[in-house]
Amino acid sequence: MTQPPVFSIIVPVFNGGDQFMRCLNSVGQSSLTDWELIIVDDGSTDGSAELAQRFGATVIRTAGQQGPAAARNLGARRANGEYLFFTDADCEFHHDTLNLAAQHLKTDPDLDALLGSYDAAPGAPNFFAQYKNLFHHYIHQTSNEDASTFWTGCGAIKRTVFLNLGGFDAQRYRRPAIEDIDLGYRLKRAGGRIRLAKDVQVKHLKIWTLSNLLKSDIVDRGIPWTRLILRHKAFVSDLNLQTHNRASVVALYGLLISSLVGFVQPLALLLALGLLLLLLWLNSNLYLFFYRQRGLIFTLKAIPIHWLYYFYNAISFGCGLMLHWSEQAKARIFSSPRPLVDGREIDGSG
Repeated sequence: MTQPPVFSIIVPVFNGGDQFMRCLNSVGQSSLTDWELIIVDDGSTDGSAELAQRFGATVIRTAGQQGPAAARNLGARRANGEYLFFTDADCEFHHDTLNLAAQHLKTDPDLDALLGSYDAAPGAPNFFAQYKNLFHHYIHQTSNEDASTFWTGCGAIKRTVFLNLGGFDAQRYRRPAIEDIDLGYRLKRAGGRIRLAKDVQVKHLKIWTLSNLLKSDIVDRGIPWTRLILRHKAFVSDLNLQTHNRASVVALYGLLISSLVGFVQPLALLLALGLLLLLLWLNSNLYLFFYRQRGLIFTLKAIPIHWLYYFYNAISFGCGLMLHWSEQAKARIFSSPRPLVDGREIDGSG
């Protein structure tokens, strides 16, 4: 019998273009060769499926656009590897990415999953791509190695564990969102172990703009992540939910309010100055990281964008909280017993 590979690499793709070509090339150039490649084409019209076939990948086609959660589930059901290794079509492996991941899993065979990070050299040269990916790199490189979540940009999980958990929640997350975070929460709740392996990295090739950054952070992550936390009652002080992040949101709104009050009461400007200095101090390690990586001009541009991030985080939390309360209210209404008339339930149908 043929020994199953260590990794089944699963990549969902929708019109991957040149970035997908680079992704496929990088997989083929990996120092570790004990893998199979499964590409799940989610309705591409640019020949992505045919390109994957030329690279020798197993190609699965969805019935129209079903979203990456459903696509990854399809790939997982066809996989043979001991571990499922998830990445995105706009990510490029380093030569040793798979090998380093395999070493972590071999050293600690009781580990259920691991996740890595983006590297500090994003593929797109524009400011927002550099900022977004450097910020992500910093968060992952400075967070607790005993992780509380999962990540499909660069993450491996035991195939049996993934299938036992039921895979990603494709019904709730029909578009790119936090299906991986949801899976990680469920795994931890089941007693599983996840490691943040900081040396396991991929290069992100996505061209971020301010508009798609805001959409992703608010609609695809901030609001659904808030609802997930409230639904599972699982607030974890890790990644970008650490104490100094929450304190920064409060400080930023205090800065905005005291600055406005300063127009009628100048003494409030002293409070505004203090809060501004507090914000700089709370995030000084990140800003020093930006400075070391890209210099002073980049850092000065990054700081207001980072404060904007804190501003809309509060908005995302508020929207998520309202949606959660609405969901809870509907659940109570539909679960409450119906009134009785002459011993019969009134169902509202007339």
